[in-house]
Amino acid sequence: MTSSDPTNPDSPPKELNVGAINPFALVEALTGRRLDPACPDTARAISNVLQTEYAELFDMRYHSVLFAGLKLNSRENRAERMGKHEMHILTEEDMVTPDMSRIKKIGDLERVGLKDILDIQVQDAHIESGKVRLALSPHILGRTLSSSAVTEPMCEISMPLRQHKGEWVPPNCCWQDVSELYQSIQRMRLVTGELGMGMGMSMGMGLNSGGVRGVEMPLGRQQTEPMRLSRSMSSDPVQGAVANSWLIAALFAVAWADPYRIMRDRTFVFDMTDKSKKHTLAIQLFSKGGDNDAPTSNVEVNFEIPTNNSSGMPIFCQPGSRIGTLWPSLYEKAFAKWLTKGSSDRPDITQTSAAANGGDPVKAMAQINDGKPQYFFTHSRTGPDLIGLVRTNSVNFKTIHPMVAFTHGTGSVYHGCNIVANHAYSVLGWASAPGGKNYVVLRNPWGVTEPAGLTTYPGLLDAVDADFWSPAKMLDPAGVFALDGHAFKEYFACLGMAKQEKRSH
Repeated sequence: MTSSDPTNPDSPPKELNVGAINPFALVEALTGRRLDPACPDTARAISNVLQTEYAELFDMRYHSVLFAGLKLNSRENRAERMGKHEMHILTEEDMVTPDMSRIKKIGDLERVGLKDILDIQVQDAHIESGKVRLALSPHILGRTLSSSAVTEPMCEISMPLRQHKGEWVPPNCCWQDVSELYQSIQRMRLVTGELGMGMGMSMGMGLNSGGVRGVEMPLGRQQTEPMRLSRSMSSDPVQGAVANSWLIAALFAVAWADPYRIMRDRTFVFDMTDKSKKHTLAIQLFSKGGDNDAPTSNVEVNFEIPTNNSSGMPIFCQPGSRIGTLWPSLYEKAFAKWLTKGSSDRPDITQTSAAANGGDPVKAMAQINDGKPQYFFTHSRTGPDLIGLVRTNSVNFKTIHPMVAFTHGTGSVYHGCNIVANHAYSVLGWASAPGGKNYVVLRNPWGVTEPAGLTTYPGLLDAVDADFWSPAKMLDPAGVFALDGHAFKEYFACLGMAKQEKRSH
């Protein structure tokens, strides 16, 4: 039920399953190789590995593997969870495709299984250098990756449908205790005086921390820059190879609006003399009822995180570029342990996928900061109404109460990784352009911005710097963009907030 007053929250939805797998992280986990999101060729590499046209990866109507375990409810334009019986694990035999080298004329297509050639829909047709080039709509000549069909490695990495019993370890991965890495970085920060609030070191320092399997700096993506100091916070959580954008967007929304609410790992005090002591962090999470919830408790996690054996990189949530910052990985691990109500120090992080028990980014913020989840659906509000809600909860253009937004299940604009269907985003604040046009500033938890020209989005500004929006100097710009009110209303289904209520003493 929606409110007639745009400033009053609407009734909470009965079920949300918001989440899309980060394709960059998924391809890195499957191939063991790191991707450069700024390179235009990366889009082609992702498309090839995931067996889907790039423009069709980001919309649920194309049954993209990024929404594995989810299906589109077209009537309500939202995601629903699939049952186990609807999922298929692809084998090598499933992936075999017919030999197309024998095709010399249109009629020959019948030999490889296209019996209804005259009735097949044409996806694209154009003349190039005097030749007619046709792209036919997908036809079952060989099984490919989709929202209902994944390979066994992908299932173990990204899906809450385990094939192997026993302790969960993703394929080609191991659990690594990175506390020694953390200690090495903290010692370096003490030497350089870099422990001040908001300061960080860029990635790619080439530092090797003895107990991390000889891997060169396994935290973060960037690997080309020399050591330097940076005043960017740049510890912004980047989502990994599981469909839990509902959690990562919520996590950063709380850290951005109320940084002292997050138990950051840089406050840890280690006993350097006791090598046998296991270092842990206790994180308090709050029950808010319904699905994807557990009793309020302090969840204790150690410093082991799953890393790829080939690249040495974490395959799940990690900091965007701040080396030695572990809190994003540990919060995700704590959530997995909390939601599964288990005691293992190696919880199954795939259970945080929206395909497991749902995904509600608004409630997730409240589970982190013990606020009250509030939902403002866009269909009953104007663009200025929505920007007004962000402005009311911001100071100096920056949110002071955690806010998120999530998109529809399908739509004409979801053809690139800037704006993705059924995906959650952190709302960072608002900006005003010359001429008085106002914008909502958001961050994609994938931590990437598409190269210019790859796709276009009416009403979107993908270059958000401090001249346009002053708080930009406080964070890594990757994944940050701005939308005008009209575009925000069109692209997003809901704006949410977790505002802490005043308690009487």
